[in-house]
Amino acid sequence: MTSTDVKVSKQNEVKVQDEFVTLAKLNDLKAAMDEELAGLNINFDRIKIPAGGSTALEIPDTDGEDTRMVKELRGVILFHHPANAYYSDKYVGGSNPPECGSFDGITGHGTPGGSCETCPYNQFGSSEEGAGKACKNRQMLYILLPGEMFPVMLSLPTGSLKSFSNYAKHQLTKGRKLSQVVTKFSLKKATSSTGIAFAQAVFSFERILTEEEKQAMNVMQDQVKDYAAHLKLSVLTPMEEGFVNTETGEVVKPLK
Repeated sequence: MTSTDVKVSKQNEVKVQDEFVTLAKLNDLKAAMDEELAGLNINFDRIKIPAGGSTALEIPDTDGEDTRMVKELRGVILFHHPANAYYSDKYVGGSNPPECGSFDGITGHGTPGGSCETCPYNQFGSSEEGAGKACKNRQMLYILLPGEMFPVMLSLPTGSLKSFSNYAKHQLTKGRKLSQVVTKFSLKKATSSTGIAFAQAVFSFERILTEEEKQAMNVMQDQVKDYAAHLKLSVLTPMEEGFVNTETGEVVKPLK
């Protein structure tokens, strides 16, 4: 390796380590977040998995008003948890929340409510459309993107749960928490058991955070958990195939 190669390598290393440096160097992150967000109704901007043949992720733009499409993105998964949503009638659009929802996959709130494990609507074969469940299982991910100070949310549909579970398990076997690594997110086309094509999330490991970054993530993680504990059931409104995007009014259809 030449001296020029070494110089370029070090420059790239510095650039990579600068991704979360602003957050890491904030002296009192919790106090800053409490002060700036005090009294506000916190809503997480959403990363969307589009339909219509696209395998590009739709992410919020810097101003939070517009969105842009990217083939992949990188960030830190600060927190994640299961979520369930049940509609007694087939959902056909609108912003109406589910009749019953859960933010931990254990206890449902609403009608019928109660234990998710024993709920008849959370059993395979309860769906009117086949062997699936009437209650839709998801995983909510809170992701901090490079250069940002507040995470975005990715609601993983059923078709991406296995790939995420495998990725999380693999990181754990390496002794790595998801909140301590940079993860790359992308999409690939997959086909359901009924022959419907859909976009499936793909996860891959990029790097381990620096010790300074890890400390900042620990503080941020606690804050995000607190915000997530106060989310409303409307967050669980479906946004995938055959549904209406309640934020834009766009009809979302299956991949062709």
